[in-house]
Amino acid sequence: MKKIAAIILAAGQGKRMNSKNYNKVVLKLADKHIITYAIDLLDKLKIKEKFVVVGFAKESVVNVLGDRVKYVVQRKRLGTAHAVMCALKEIDKNTTDILVFQGDDSALWEEKTIKEIINLHASSGADFTLLTIDVDDPFGLGRVVRDRYGKITRIIEEKDATTKEKEIKEINPACYLISVKFLRKYLKKIKKSKETGEYYLTSLVNIAIKNNEKIKSVKGDRIQWRGINTPQELKEAEEIFKKTRN
Repeated sequence: MKKIAAIILAAGQGKRMNSKNYNKVVLKLADKHIITYAIDLLDKLKIKEKFVVVGFAKESVVNVLGDRVKYVVQRKRLGTAHAVMCALKEIDKNTTDILVFQGDDSALWEEKTIKEIINLHASSGADFTLLTIDVDDPFGLGRVVRDRYGKITRIIEEKDATTKEKEIKEINPACYLISVKFLRKYLKKIKKSKETGEYYLTSLVNIAIKNNEKIKSVKGDRIQWRGINTPQELKEAEEIFKKTRN
């Protein structure tokens, strides 16, 4: 029987939001703080062990979530992979798999989609299962590259993509279910970005493929999704939210 814990990433500063006193995950989307949608969803899925990785303006996150979650402080913000590594030290020894959400853009995930990921991960015995979605404008996002048989061959970032790869509409929105065994084996093998000095969790997808680990994906097709990094993107997310929840 699988035992799933969740790690929600909420340590980043979100510089483009121009916030100095609060973390962007506590901004309001409709009538609730952004991060509370993820916590509510995890409650519906009956995932009891929930860790929120905090860093920048951590008090603002704690004030919103209270004792609904456990907190892990990422003292040196060295990227998403480093954040997961910090939380991994705190999980229960019986935990078999980790569901990873971004705290700022997971408000629109639906229970049925996450259940599909969980069910596929369990039934296939996958080491790593990720959500992919199609978007009309994939600019700036990691593209999912597949071979002629539909198998994922790599995730390619915008800056590294060829002209043809930039035409791909299927992207990686950073929603993962990963086995603890896999994480313990490969997290430490992620290389630091030469550009930012950070360790990115997305690197695990390519590591899994390179090492012939069992990777599966759930394609969410045209799920309405909006990464929230600027005030304008928050407004766009608000519009999407109104359409999808009405």
